[in-house]
Amino acid sequence: MALIDQIIARARSNRQRIVLPESLEERTITAADKAIADGLAEIILIGNRDEILAYAAKLGLKNIDKATIIDPATSSKTAEYAKLLYELRKSKGMTEEQARELVKNPLYFGCLIIKSGDADGQISGALSTTGETLRPALQIIKCAPGISCVSGAMLMVTQTPEYGEDGVLVIGDVAVTPMPDANQLAQIAVCTAQTAKSVAGFAEPRVAMLSFSTKGSAKHEVVDKVVEATALAKQLDPTLKIDGELQADAALVPSVGSKKAPGSDIAGKANVLVFPNLEVGNIGYKLVQRLGRADAIGPILQGIARPVNDLSRGCSVDDIYKMVAITACQAMDAE
Repeated sequence: MALIDQIIARARSNRQRIVLPESLEERTITAADKAIADGLAEIILIGNRDEILAYAAKLGLKNIDKATIIDPATSSKTAEYAKLLYELRKSKGMTEEQARELVKNPLYFGCLIIKSGDADGQISGALSTTGETLRPALQIIKCAPGISCVSGAMLMVTQTPEYGEDGVLVIGDVAVTPMPDANQLAQIAVCTAQTAKSVAGFAEPRVAMLSFSTKGSAKHEVVDKVVEATALAKQLDPTLKIDGELQADAALVPSVGSKKAPGSDIAGKANVLVFPNLEVGNIGYKLVQRLGRADAIGPILQGIARPVNDLSRGCSVDDIYKMVAITACQAMDAE
């Protein structure tokens, strides 16, 4: 079974409550209709019920009336959510009036539903920028315990089954933090391993901290950062299987790993790759995607206490549908 089919099957086996706040966006509401029809998740839409149902009817959608539709203008929870937002942000200078105004924003309202325990995850970005998606998530849901930076992982489904997990690799960060310090890089490693478990279904993530050096073959401050990050990641999660610094070939190819890093439990066996910075990660995955004809699934945001994912504004209905499944799998692991 293909990886995305496995992810969809896991989502259907334990349906999570996923908020789609951009409810009057055509691709989003169409994906919501398909997700409901397929039993992929319990869908929550934000907006005016009559407007949403009328738009669904115009598009010929048959299942949107089975979604939970919540209108911030009329919901009995709006005042409660506004109070919650004020309490969360008053130390940052937010006034009660500002909270009452912000709660009308569907992206904020959705995150407040999650914070209150009434939903499990949220997806936006078909209409909104990454900043607009992340801001309420970080202000309301906040980062997971022990984590202070958000990052983005990518699932790479390659045509080389001898590498990774039958050709599947999980890599990070490819989307968010441009120049992580050692502590942030350690957090990215822990979070990417968690994504490998919850989304890719890896029973045993094996994390390689990548560099242009393997075990001291080169000396540079950027290598030192990777070595320090590896040690910090072990402190953050003592159960994590991780090694570094490793060059990419030493991480992936058994014959190279045994020569360059003899005795390593990870060299030649890695299925999770952590890049030293965003520039390398973003360039690297796109080269593999285009030149190696790999399928790239993501980016998947990680490090937030409950899953909130960002879409490209050029996304398709299928992209949104798949992200519902991915977000649901993340939510199961965060339970």
